[in-house]
Amino acid sequence: MKLTPGLVSIALTVFSYSFTSAFADDPKPKVIYGKDDRLDLFAVTNSRDLALADSTVALISVNGLKPTATGFDIAGDPFGAAYSLCQTERFFEQPTGASCSGSLVGEDLVITAGHCIPDAESCETTKFVFGYGVKEDGVFPTSARSDDVVGCKEIVDRKQIGDGADYAVIRLDRKIENHRPLSINRGADVKNGDKIGVIGHPCGLPTKVAFGESEVRDATPNGFFRANLDTYGGNSGSAVFNTKTGLIEGILVRGENDFVEKDGCRVSHLCAPTGCRGEDVTKISALAHLIPDNPLPPVPPRKPPSSRWPLAASLKR
Repeated sequence: MKLTPGLVSIALTVFSYSFTSAFADDPKPKVIYGKDDRLDLFAVTNSRDLALADSTVALISVNGLKPTATGFDIAGDPFGAAYSLCQTERFFEQPTGASCSGSLVGEDLVITAGHCIPDAESCETTKFVFGYGVKEDGVFPTSARSDDVVGCKEIVDRKQIGDGADYAVIRLDRKIENHRPLSINRGADVKNGDKIGVIGHPCGLPTKVAFGESEVRDATPNGFFRANLDTYGGNSGSAVFNTKTGLIEGILVRGENDFVEKDGCRVSHLCAPTGCRGEDVTKISALAHLIPDNPLPPVPPRKPPSSRWPLAASLKR
């Protein structure tokens, strides 16, 4: 995952998939299948999906964070400028502060892609930031509170096997009390046709929630499955959820190229729902033994609350 906006003009074709990073290369970036299902937080009406998003983290380099009296300012070039995009692209003006995505699965544990945190040095230079999302139309996140920015204490386990499993389990430098650990599927792996969704930070953008018509295409490979998820670089490490149960089924790791050239600028690579190669997702069963049982049940679907963002405050551990 390596696209520093300042390097776009130098390495446009090589780094087509995320904002700043000293992290390992993302083997392949991602793409849009059929209708673009990505939503900002303010546009999400399902309270369960909002609760899942509340436990999603943006991986941000310490170089992209400036300490303030109450927390940190977050650096991030506008999406359009950072990626030389055509002005028709969605989220054109939003900032691109993240390098990868992750999810809280224990009181001090986060899961992400293995290539996002390849070694101890990247552990030391990465912060895990909750709440990096657009919660009000037109109001972009440029800062984070101190209690929403957490460091990496150690890599509990990590694997990156070519076109196979790709994951990292990270122990944070403190326990998290204002966000709820997510639950994983400890039963049978997904099967072809299962409906799924993804929450993360495509191209380093603020949180995007994508629960549309995505489904598992091929569940037979060892260590991963393939799906038609609407994802980009920066989504690497995103939790992929079962649409019905809300349980984590895997971690998004690689896929199609993000952008194509058009009239001197770049637009999203669009594929038919059944077209292109598909996106690869590490099966959660590959790392389930490293994740503690969650005493809290998954948040069930219910009517949207009247006020959508007291979620973290209302969660009880």
